[in-house]
Amino acid sequence: MTQYIADELMTVAAARALSNNDVCFVGIGAPSAACNLARLTHAPDITLIYESGTIGTAPEVLPLSIGDGELCDTAVTTVPVPEMFRYWLQGGRITVGFLGAAQLDRFGNINTTVVGDYHAPKVRLPGGGGAPEIASSCQQIFITMKQARRSFVRQIDFFTSFGHGRGGPHRQELGITTAGPTLLITDKAVWRPDPETKEFTVMSLHPGVTQADMADTVGWDIRYGADVEETPPPTTEELEVLRALKARTAAAHVKEVA
Repeated sequence: MTQYIADELMTVAAARALSNNDVCFVGIGAPSAACNLARLTHAPDITLIYESGTIGTAPEVLPLSIGDGELCDTAVTTVPVPEMFRYWLQGGRITVGFLGAAQLDRFGNINTTVVGDYHAPKVRLPGGGGAPEIASSCQQIFITMKQARRSFVRQIDFFTSFGHGRGGPHRQELGITTAGPTLLITDKAVWRPDPETKEFTVMSLHPGVTQADMADTVGWDIRYGADVEETPPPTTEELEVLRALKARTAAAHVKEVA
C-alpha cells in the first residue's frame, strides 16, 4: 500500500463524499483540493462554483484565492457576485457547500470572526465573507478541518455561520429549510450529525487513530456511532492524482512569484 499522510486522507475522504451530479460551492484550501480531486477522479461532471462568480470551473492548478485568474480562465461562465448569491445560492441551486472554521462546536456552528470577547478579542479573524449565506442556503454543508482543542470547542466565541444551533430542531424553528452540516471530515475521523440531536457523531476513525487520540483533540465529550468503522485508506490512483495536482500548483505558484 502506498504511504500517505493525514492531510491526504482527509482530502480523499472529502472528495469521495461528492457525486458527479453535485453543484458545489467551493472554499479555498482543503475544500478546493477535495472538490478538484473529485472532479479529476470519480466525478468528472461535477459543477464547481467559487464565490467570485465562476461557474463550472476546471482549474489545472489549485487557486490561491477566489479571485485567482485560473478560475475565470477555465470556467464555463463568470457572473457578477450579486447574481451568484441571489440567483445561484439563495435560489437553492447549490447542492453542497464546503466550509472550514477557526472554531467549531458539536452542533456544527462555526466561528471565523473572533477568538475571545468580540469587543476585546484575543484574535481578530478574517470574518464570515459569504460563509453565513452558504451555511443557510446550500442544500447541505460539508466541513473540513484539522482537529485540535483550540478549534473543536464546547462553545464557540462568536456565531459566524449557523449550523444546528442548540441542536435538535433549532434550525427548522428559525425557518431555515436546508439540511445544514451533514458531514465533518477531519485529519482523524469522519463525523455525521445524529438524526435527532444533530450532535456530530464519529462514524469512522482513520487508520491508526484511537479514541484516546480523539479525546486529546476535541473539547467536548465525543459521541461514537453504534458501529464505528475504519476509514478506507486512499487508493494509489487517488494519491497519484492529488499529488500531481499539488505538484502542478506548487510549480505554477513558484513561476508567479518569480
